[in-house]
Amino acid sequence: MAPCVAALWLTVSSAVAAVAPPDPPPGPQQAVLETEWGAIVLDLYPSVAPNHVAAFARRVQEGFYQGTTFHRAVPRGIIQGGDPLSRDPGAFERYGTGGLFELKAEFNSVSHTAGALSAVLVPGNPDSAGSQFFICATDQTQLDGSYTVFGRVAEGLEVVEQISMLPADPQQRIVQRAEIARTYLRDRPPPEKIPYEDLSAAELARFRAVIRTNFGDLEVELFPDSAPEHVRRFLQLARLGLYRGTRFHRLVPGFVIQGGSMSSRSRPVPEKYRSLLTPLRAEFNQRRHVRGTISMARSDDPNSALDSFFIVLDDQPGLDGQYTAFGRLTGGFQVLEQLELLPLAGEAPVKPVTIENIEIREK
Repeated sequence: MAPCVAALWLTVSSAVAAVAPPDPPPGPQQAVLETEWGAIVLDLYPSVAPNHVAAFARRVQEGFYQGTTFHRAVPRGIIQGGDPLSRDPGAFERYGTGGLFELKAEFNSVSHTAGALSAVLVPGNPDSAGSQFFICATDQTQLDGSYTVFGRVAEGLEVVEQISMLPADPQQRIVQRAEIARTYLRDRPPPEKIPYEDLSAAELARFRAVIRTNFGDLEVELFPDSAPEHVRRFLQLARLGLYRGTRFHRLVPGFVIQGGSMSSRSRPVPEKYRSLLTPLRAEFNQRRHVRGTISMARSDDPNSALDSFFIVLDDQPGLDGQYTAFGRLTGGFQVLEQLELLPLAGEAPVKPVTIENIEIREK
């Protein structure tokens, strides 16, 4: 009889999930899994899954996972690892069958959103968990209540996504080694202080920005007196380097050029900064959308701005009071003129316009 491989699902969910409940407080230690793509740092949740956390932490501390490989992946869905059989490249056909039937289910309310660390089960047997685990690269909330979540990625979600994209066979088995080289426990560090978080509008007025692109620099004056939270968000994303590598992805001559979307990054936003990407409440103001005005893009919901901004190319009074203007160009208009003349494929520049960095300066 062929071995029963512990499997999860075959396709990645694309459904829009309800807002997930808050995670429980993490324990005092983090687990670190080092790979050639970088480290995956995991917060653990002993208050909701004490037996899973204790077993996983013990294995991490003892080096049990060292030399094992992430053996299964769904692109931008999940990665699966922890099978002791995967230490042996010659046992490829048996990957997914080892290290099971050790733990009883500890189902809980923690959601399988991006970064969730959860226990692999044999289909139909909730008490079959063991050393194998999976990590969600994106939200997979259809699994909630059916698998035991016992931790979450604190750092390295981009590593999870990279591994999820490795070549795999039709059975979703990764065809190259994706080994865990080293594991250890460490004390959880205090939360990183987010820049500009506590500054008043008057204090934010000390700063200006330079948007460095592959076509030249755009100098920016900011309007914290008119849109303090939009300015704060822009400064934070810039200071943390999150705009670096994004693109101006949309150009409508005579209207706007738009860029800065985190979706245009080559790597996902690190998990520790994802709390910054919550919708902003509109701060519509008296600033006019004239040539050079910088304003925040949004969807139909006025309170949906996140990260992407646009620069007005010609006076657009129809945008006044409908979008949050938070700055204006003070230099680099010759660069703007260059960008306006770029060949387009639809609304996308044929030659990529990359934001190499946004430098923040004090006046």
